[in-house]
Amino acid sequence: MSEDFLEDELDDELDQLDTTGLNGETVDTEREMFEHFRFVADKGQTLLRVDKFLVDHMQKASRNRIQQAAEAGCILVNGKAVKSNYRVKPFDVVSIVMDRPRYEFEIIAENIPLDIVYEDDYLLVVNKPPGLVVHPGHGNYTGTLVNALAWHFKDTPNYDVNDPRLGLVHRIDKDTSGLLVVAKTPDAKTHLGRQFFNKTTKREYVAVVWGVPEPQAGRIEGNIGRSLRDRLQMAVFPAGDYGKHAVTHYSVIESLGYVSVVKCVLETGRTHQIRVHMKHIGHPLLNDSRYGGDQILRGTTSASYRQFVNNCFQLCPRQALHARTLGFVHPATGEEMFFETDVPADMTSMIEKWRNYNRL
Repeated sequence: MSEDFLEDELDDELDQLDTTGLNGETVDTEREMFEHFRFVADKGQTLLRVDKFLVDHMQKASRNRIQQAAEAGCILVNGKAVKSNYRVKPFDVVSIVMDRPRYEFEIIAENIPLDIVYEDDYLLVVNKPPGLVVHPGHGNYTGTLVNALAWHFKDTPNYDVNDPRLGLVHRIDKDTSGLLVVAKTPDAKTHLGRQFFNKTTKREYVAVVWGVPEPQAGRIEGNIGRSLRDRLQMAVFPAGDYGKHAVTHYSVIESLGYVSVVKCVLETGRTHQIRVHMKHIGHPLLNDSRYGGDQILRGTTSASYRQFVNNCFQLCPRQALHARTLGFVHPATGEEMFFETDVPADMTSMIEKWRNYNRL
């Protein structure tokens, strides 16, 4: 299971802290509490506030959320509740507890169509449409790509969709379209996961962004971590300060006046990486509501132009991002595998509309 996937699972659990007495109430210590997360400080741990310690270990959790959990008695050190200003020492055992067990669910097979690009005994490559959530999680326990895979493999005796040693090797956002690889054996998942970890896979995305980046080809480097102001967003931070190292290479494919079609190649694979890095250099993805791309950021103030942009957004009602290519070494044969998909109709229709506008 990938590190990014595990972080999303942690985030889903922390979201549910809102329902466990975090509105200024004190948790009833007579109630049974269940450990959800545990971290052990290493022998070189310097004295550090427990809220900062947990933020460092759970980068998708905000410090405010951790402090609320401490106030509610949900943060334990060596089995005892502590406040957020407790200083963690070497070998301290830090736990997050809640008044209910971790949510466990069985993945249900659902007859959701799959666009299968390639399949053999070891793996499957699927072209995910926009709008499809990849994996069940907080608020999305059905109707996901994994539910569709459960249906696809329902008559395959050796594939258990609930087995974490099988399945999706990586993931993309709900409203991003494109290629994903699924492992059908434990060895295949281990082999493919290692390639993603070692950054030897080939992944190329196509995006439509506001403006024309200068220079028109470049390298964006900046740590990506949970925003300290808005936990629903990721943000770029100075190296060594916070977040995880991230590198995106971009080049302009086509300049269309107020917008550009851009190719992005990932050197790392962080949450929202392209969306965050392009915003960081001043060129958010078109119609990316989370990162400000759903506003008119370039162009005129005329009513006709505003209507034109709104029409574009209606053609492509999501962030304009597609995972176009995926390359890796086959886990069993050692063959170099490479797959490419067409940019979907919603993005191509919007791009053509901008081409026509740019010719006027």
